[in-house]
Order: sequence, then C-alpha cells, then structure tokens
Amino acid sequence: MHSLLTRQIKKHLNIENTESHKIAQFLGAVDKSYHNFEDQLGMLQRAMSISSKELFDANQKLQQEAEQQKKVIASLTDATRILQSITFKNMKEGKNGNELSGIELAVMIEEQAVQISKIEKQRELLLKDLEKSNKELNDYAHVVSHDLKSPLRSINTLINWIKEDANGELKAPILKNLDLIDQNIEKMDNLISGILEYSIISDKSRNLESDIDVNTLIEDITHLIHPPDHITISIHNKLPVIYADVSRIKQIFQNLMNNAIQAIDKDKGEIIVIYEEIPDFWKFGIKDNGKGISKKYHNKIFQIFQTLDDEKKSTGIGLSIVRKIVEFYNGNIWIESEKGHGTTFYFTLKK
Repeated sequence: MHSLLTRQIKKHLNIENTESHKIAQFLGAVDKSYHNFEDQLGMLQRAMSISSKELFDANQKLQQEAEQQKKVIASLTDATRILQSITFKNMKEGKNGNELSGIELAVMIEEQAVQISKIEKQRELLLKDLEKSNKELNDYAHVVSHDLKSPLRSINTLINWIKEDANGELKAPILKNLDLIDQNIEKMDNLISGILEYSIISDKSRNLESDIDVNTLIEDITHLIHPPDHITISIHNKLPVIYADVSRIKQIFQNLMNNAIQAIDKDKGEIIVIYEEIPDFWKFGIKDNGKGISKKYHNKIFQIFQTLDDEKKSTGIGLSIVRKIVEFYNGNIWIESEKGHGTTFYFTLKK
C-alpha cells in the first residue's frame, strides 16, 4: 500500500474500520489511484522538463543564427560601400585599376546571398520542429490530464456510495476523513487542470484576439470569484481597452485577484486594480493589504509547483501560469511586498 495512504489510515482511521469489506474495497481503490496519479504526474513533469529544455536550446540556436545574420548583413553593407566607392572612382578617373574588381564583388555578394538563404532555411526547419514539439506536448498533456482525472472521479463516486450505503450510520470522525479525502481530490483536480493550462499557454493556434475592455473584465471576474463580504475590490483609475486573447488576460487578473483574497488576513480587506500609461506597454497592478510576502520568496513564487510555507492548499501553478502568459505577450511581472505590509503584483503587456 502507498506509504502516504498508510500513514493517513493510521492517523485518521481505527483498525476495526479498515477491516470492513466496503472500507477495504474503497481503500484499495484509493491506493491504486495514489500510485496511478504519482506515476502519471511524474511522466508529465518529465515531459514538461524535456520540452522546456528543447525550447531553451532552440532559443539559443535562434539567437546564434540571428547573430550570424547580423554579421552577414554587415558584410553586405561593407560590400555595398566598396562598390559605391569603386563606381564613383571609375566615373571620376575613367579607369579600372582598383584592388577589388566588380566581378570579385559580385562573387562575394553571391556567396553572402547563398549563406543567408541557407541560414533562413535552417531557421524555418527549426521553427517547424519547435511547432511539432509543442503540439506533441499539448496532445500529451490532454491525454495525461484525462488519465489522471478518471481515477479521481472514481474515488469521488466511491465516497458518495459509502455515504449513501451507510445511511447516516458513519461516525463523525469517519465522515470528517471522507470530507478530507474530498478536499484532496479537489486539490489534485485543480493541480491537473493547472498543469494542462500551463502546457497550452504558448499554443498560438488557440489565439482568439479581440478588443477587451479591462474595466468590464474586472467586473465580470469580481462577480465570478465572489469575494468575502469583508473584502472590497476597486479600480484606481479608468482601465484601457486592449487587444489580446480574452481567456488569457482573464486568467492573469483572476489568478492574481484570487491570490490577493487568500492573502488578506485583516478584518477589512482591500484589493485595488492599478493602471499606468507607459510607452509601448500596458502596465497593471493588483494591490492588497494582506499579510505580505517575504523578499526571499519574490522570485520563487513564480516557479512552477513552488508555494509559500504557509500555503498548503495551493497547487503552486497559478502564478507560474500568470508569468507565462505575461511573457507570451512580451511583458514582465514583478512583486513589491514586505512581510506584514501587503503586496502589489505589477505586470506589463506589449501594446
């Protein structure tokens, strides 16, 4: 039996409860699901790690090729200057006694043109390989997501059957433990959904860009997330209309606003949406008066599967998704916060 499940049984269940045939059958299904989830999640994490390395290597190659193209262009520019100089000198002196002949220049330019053509073809092949790799990763993520969620649904169904069959005869501690399993199932389901969303952010084939009134978007998100009565959400100044994929932009604001709600530990909570007009970018901020974040976490929290020490319910994916979407739009995201003094997440999006 899975070691974590064994510890949980010892901690939360009496020995006589585990000897029941229905409970034993249920625990067997849970144990199998634990192992399946662990195996599939490990495979998905390895696949994402490999894909990230491939993308990094490909990006390095593209940068190297870009540098090569700059050198080629510089050579062509020099050749053009020489050709212009020779042409001017020949016209002025009426002779052809130059060190570099027109034929030699033509040969050199032709060689440079061939080199540019080769580099361009290599770049196109590399981009095609990247697109194929991304598509395969996206397809794999969908399949694994389905395979991981199936056992979770089975466990949830088994829990409901046990509650119905017991017909109110289960003791309070057992019901509490079943509710605890339900909560963990929900967390695992959110984790799987987050991994899937993270893997498809850069899929340009799903772009549905349009004009987005961010004022209306914030109102819609506020109604959707149902902030507690003691927390108010306000807009600092009028927000712009931007051109982007509404589902991606909505996810940025929704994740950051949910994050702010969870961070508020005051009797009167306040979340403010900030906007500032700067050249070439839209700059936004989500400010809260919550518990704040220690400086040692300011970079760590944007990494996938990383959470704060006191956030046991978090999946560690929400902020990494936000960062990936922001980078998709050629922007940056950063945090200004001190422990006990609230937090502001700033991010920019390329216009």
